[in-house]
Amino acid sequence: MIYDYIIIGGGIVGVSTAWQLQQRFPDKKILLLEKEADFSMHQTGHNSGVVHAGVYYAPGSLKAKFCKEGAAATADFCAQHKLPFDRCGKLLVATTAEELTRMQGLVERCRLNGITVATLTAAQLKKAEPNIVGLGALHVRDTAITDYRQITATMADCFVGLGGKTRLKHEVIALEETEKEVKVVARHGKERLTLRGRYLIACCGLMADRTTRMLGIPIDFRIVPFRGEYYQLPEKHNTIVKHLIYPVPDPALPFLGVHLTRMIDGSVTVGPNAVLGWKREGYDTLNLSLRDSLETLSFTGFWRMLPAHLFTGLVETKNSLWKPGYLKLVQKYCPQLQLADLRPYPPGIRAQAVLADGSLVHDFLFATSPRSLHVCNAPSPAATSAIPIGGYICDQVLERLN
Repeated sequence: MIYDYIIIGGGIVGVSTAWQLQQRFPDKKILLLEKEADFSMHQTGHNSGVVHAGVYYAPGSLKAKFCKEGAAATADFCAQHKLPFDRCGKLLVATTAEELTRMQGLVERCRLNGITVATLTAAQLKKAEPNIVGLGALHVRDTAITDYRQITATMADCFVGLGGKTRLKHEVIALEETEKEVKVVARHGKERLTLRGRYLIACCGLMADRTTRMLGIPIDFRIVPFRGEYYQLPEKHNTIVKHLIYPVPDPALPFLGVHLTRMIDGSVTVGPNAVLGWKREGYDTLNLSLRDSLETLSFTGFWRMLPAHLFTGLVETKNSLWKPGYLKLVQKYCPQLQLADLRPYPPGIRAQAVLADGSLVHDFLFATSPRSLHVCNAPSPAATSAIPIGGYICDQVLERLN
């Protein structure tokens, strides 16, 4: 059999793309490959479940556009399929004069992105959240929480219901492109099999650079993994906040800072931080992959990136190894929390594309060949934006084939 489309990657972006492509072409043969035993086992299943409104993103960027569209589409999808969705809102809390100034800058960015926010004084913040302290805050009403694993599983069911095919536990180990097709060599247990498709779409997240290089596509980036470590608060603190509580982010950094997140199951998590990962899919306490580490350390862009972020990286690493340092990050706006309140919780790994010149890729990044399209960087909020991203990928593929 020759498939019309083969999609690699069972995270929410890959599944969304497969589902929307099958909707557009009900008679096409479409195959979705995933190396794990289930969907959303990596970035999709290890995030905090936040449906972002799009406060932080540069006006006019794909990230800003997709986030706003994606938040609405995610809400509609959850309503249609009776999936959990709670529009609890978010407070961006300023605890210093510098953060208060940066907070005001975010107000203008929200205006340009079409996002409604309200500025709260310290007294109004205290009234809204008695357990939170700060000089002021931004209230983002449209931020919500959900369960992206359930969303991804439901999308996969919709895809199969339309006639799409899925193969789990199929790890892609080689790709070959000819004038008329792409051959995909996959490992399934002890078996190796070759699948053939007229067009390939790769949504491989942490492995995006590797699958792109399998086809010999010239790229000037490398995926550098960053580990985000979380803690969970004890059940007695499940009502400690009514909103999501975020610090005002530093615009020089790609991460949002340690925050308090109400989870859809009623619990509250603290995190994540951001430390360099030595294993792309390392979710245990101690993680080291020789191959992954060597690929990072041998990449020129990593060493060019390092000077600009060395101090921050050292502080993050210190706080990762020294729990009281981590606690101080959240005590600055929630001082009542103590060391005993920080309970273990599974970490996540973020796939950060870094260019050869050392710059971090903050927006979406794609690579193509005549018969393939590769999603090389799908930064946060990719889960929020998965439906419009999938639609965009479909548009790009069809435009190239016409």
